[in-house]
Amino acid sequence: MVSEDGEQLGIVPIREALQAAEDRNLDLVEVAPSAKPPVCRLMDYGKYKFEQSKREKEARKKQKVIAVKEVKMRPNIEEHDFQVKTRNARKFLTSGDKVKFTVMFRGREITHPESGRNLSMKFAEALSDVATVEKPPKVEGRNMVMILVPKTEDADENTD
Repeated sequence: MVSEDGEQLGIVPIREALQAAEDRNLDLVEVAPSAKPPVCRLMDYGKYKFEQSKREKEARKKQKVIAVKEVKMRPNIEEHDFQVKTRNARKFLTSGDKVKFTVMFRGREITHPESGRNLSMKFAEALSDVATVEKPPKVEGRNMVMILVPKTEDADENTD
């Protein structure tokens, strides 16, 4: 048995352990049932559960949810429009989100997938300082899709 402050109380019969817990207004909690003999601890179980849920909540707060933002273009996009879309994608990447880059083909444009691939590579090159290509450009139906992910901090440290 272990006391509420972590002090070893030795091997104690169950009746005595339950009586000690009742005398101190605490709960007797089995913490290592597979040990020989089983290890029990005197604690306020309600307070313990509360502390545990508080720790889990803190851990969830620190987690970053990564969203996938999509940037769509056509193969014959004007240069200024391309720059605007690239700037938006840069914002998404610096805030820690993934970017799904889609080139939409209409009509017979799909017969020239190389124009979409060139545009995808130009886009990846423009963002190469903040992103790496997770999935290279690939034709999916009438679209060509490429996924970019933000560069990790430790990769940036290695380049310094």
